[in-house]
Amino acid sequence: MSPANSKNADRRILVTGASGYVGGRLVRQLLTEGFTVRVFVRDAKKISGQPWFSQVELATGNANDYASTKSALEGIHTAFYLLHSINAGTNFEEVEAAMAKNFAMAAEASNVKQIVYLGGIANDEKISQHLESRANTGTQLASGKVAVMEIRAGIIIGSGSASFEMLRHLTHRLPIMTTPKWVSNRTQPIAIRDVLWYLTHAAGLEEPVSGIFDVGGPEVLSYAEMMQTFARLSGLRKRWIIKVPVLSPGLSSLWIGLVTPVPTSLARPLVGSLISEVVADPKRSIAAIIAPPKEGLLPLATAIELALSKVSAHDVETRWSDATAPAAPWQKAQGDPDWAGDTIYEDSRERVVDTQGEYLWQAVEAIGGDTGWYGADFLWWARGILDRIFGGVGLRRGRRDPDHLRVGESLDFWRVEALEPGKSLRLYAEMILPGKAWLEFEISEVKENGQVRRKVKQTATFQPRGLGGQLYWFFVLPFHSLIFPTMLKNLVKAAEGRKAK
Repeated sequence: MSPANSKNADRRILVTGASGYVGGRLVRQLLTEGFTVRVFVRDAKKISGQPWFSQVELATGNANDYASTKSALEGIHTAFYLLHSINAGTNFEEVEAAMAKNFAMAAEASNVKQIVYLGGIANDEKISQHLESRANTGTQLASGKVAVMEIRAGIIIGSGSASFEMLRHLTHRLPIMTTPKWVSNRTQPIAIRDVLWYLTHAAGLEEPVSGIFDVGGPEVLSYAEMMQTFARLSGLRKRWIIKVPVLSPGLSSLWIGLVTPVPTSLARPLVGSLISEVVADPKRSIAAIIAPPKEGLLPLATAIELALSKVSAHDVETRWSDATAPAAPWQKAQGDPDWAGDTIYEDSRERVVDTQGEYLWQAVEAIGGDTGWYGADFLWWARGILDRIFGGVGLRRGRRDPDHLRVGESLDFWRVEALEPGKSLRLYAEMILPGKAWLEFEISEVKENGQVRRKVKQTATFQPRGLGGQLYWFFVLPFHSLIFPTMLKNLVKAAEGRKAK
């Protein structure tokens, strides 16, 4: 296909999961190929920072809701189903099945011609709960009359993917490791570039296609071999891997959650998948429908090198953490107004300085990740560890880019909720909390004695949930006196340092 292919412009494509790792990249690819793209999201604000935001049609709603799903599917030729509910709790299989069934019914009622679903290879008899649920999702999507092309992929390797981050951090941080037996299981990893190749070409098929198709890279190897390959390409010594039989999937998930940026809740299905052999079935080859790239599928070493180069160049387009983490049961919907019934607690501080607004904004936008939180970092670190212990995301998610943020992306255990360049940044807390929390920075101009100066305002807001939330606020209040004054002072100091460069 080519961007100049005018035929594609007449075909309207729907992408669900556009705020996620694969979906965000697929939208860009489809636009490059000239398709008319509509995205179906719960909250348009969460993708407003994407470079393609102004080029797509927007449909808002929930895939569990028939009316909004049907509305999003009206006039669509091909719909990409990239949704999952692996973090929805112990009943995620039922949630996924119901959502897929609803989507199939709405697609049929809207006269959609083709559904393309991205699942995971599930050919082993010892199939994990996660892979079994993904396979059942495909079954539910195919329960209607719309043709469903189910593309099952192996472990996806690319900058920002959860599988890549898990591989990278395990290899970097553990030169000697005791590992469960599943590191010897066979896998068939595939580069994100090649996954996108198949998905994008599926959008341009002449006729609807039904069936299950496996896609994997050109090599079949063990996870241990993948780690050794990563070590070699990263200039690390060979890793010593000692296999032990006592590390269950649950223990392995906890271990990965503590060692890597991938939280335990996401590590669990990833580990579950590795317990099975994830190898493509030649009988389900996609080659007869979509030929591979002319240059061939990327081998693992090339995929890793490409991913590492993207990370080094700070050119990571999407990350596994881009999809919003689900709210805890005690949390209400993000963005509830003050009058929703809860008390609002605030810690607000401000400083008026002579530093230029440009440098102040650069310091604000660089917060988190390797920059840290401008003081008392040991307390932030401790809070991140505590969050990890209780199953939260912790601080290790870091940031996509060291200098620039965009709305909707993750930042350590925060998410960028609102951003106005040069003026304001509002972060929403995704750490485990008995309530909801925000951290906001605002830069404005003030006049003092005829002189224009800049005011930096820093506000931490907490909306407690019940008595437990209120007790939590007063428990952490003493720590605020250590964290927040230091944060504002060092932020201004960092801005002044930028001016001096």
